[in-house]
Amino acid sequence: MGILDFFGGGSGPAKALKLKPKVMQKYGDAVARQKAIQQLGEMQFPEAVTVLLSRFTITVEPQTTDADEKDQAFELIRARGADAIPSITDFLARTDLASSWAVRLLVALLPEPEVVGLLVGQLNALSKSYSRNPEKRLVLLNWLFGKDDPRIAPSVLPLLEDMADDVRLAALRTLGPLKYAPAREPVLQLLTAPETGRRVQVAAMEALADSGFGVQGFRDKVEALAPESFFVDKAGVLKRRGAPNPS
Repeated sequence: MGILDFFGGGSGPAKALKLKPKVMQKYGDAVARQKAIQQLGEMQFPEAVTVLLSRFTITVEPQTTDADEKDQAFELIRARGADAIPSITDFLARTDLASSWAVRLLVALLPEPEVVGLLVGQLNALSKSYSRNPEKRLVLLNWLFGKDDPRIAPSVLPLLEDMADDVRLAALRTLGPLKYAPAREPVLQLLTAPETGRRVQVAAMEALADSGFGVQGFRDKVEALAPESFFVDKAGVLKRRGAPNPS
């Protein structure tokens, strides 16, 4: 410890951590919170990034102040470049809150294939644990939707068994266009399970129609559940009525 640390109340990392209560203060003097954010931006320690990330987990009034402070924290973290990545990924792994901000930062700092790899890793971990809050799973699934990467579908498939309907809906939406063969039977099982709600059933039909997979082994059940906007053709493929045939 240097003499400046002695008189300043501890090492640089310790100073950063001591600012967290001010950054997380929802009420009272906004100037003190904003000063703490600025001080953290001037510190070159991983702990400073960690504390700045915590600002995304609270909301203050008025909304304009909240947005300005979060934008400031975002820019201060982004300015750290690659040095901020470990703190961001750790934050994303530890908390269900503010995951959209963590993803935004990763997108700003890394090439897309690296972001996909990190988010797939997060989904793999999430599918092995239970959380009542679906926010993080939805954020990850929504960002991965439409991306063409072979790592995505295997990480999404287990979420068809998630407890939250919104997560299963997002998983089905993501899986359909990927045409991932191992997903065919799990989607059909989910579609035809007696406990599956109507919203999830329709999303499963959409996924099957997008994938082009046949319904062999489930045809009678699928036809009994399908609304008029869907039909099963002679080849056993679920299709949307009026959809153009692929050339």
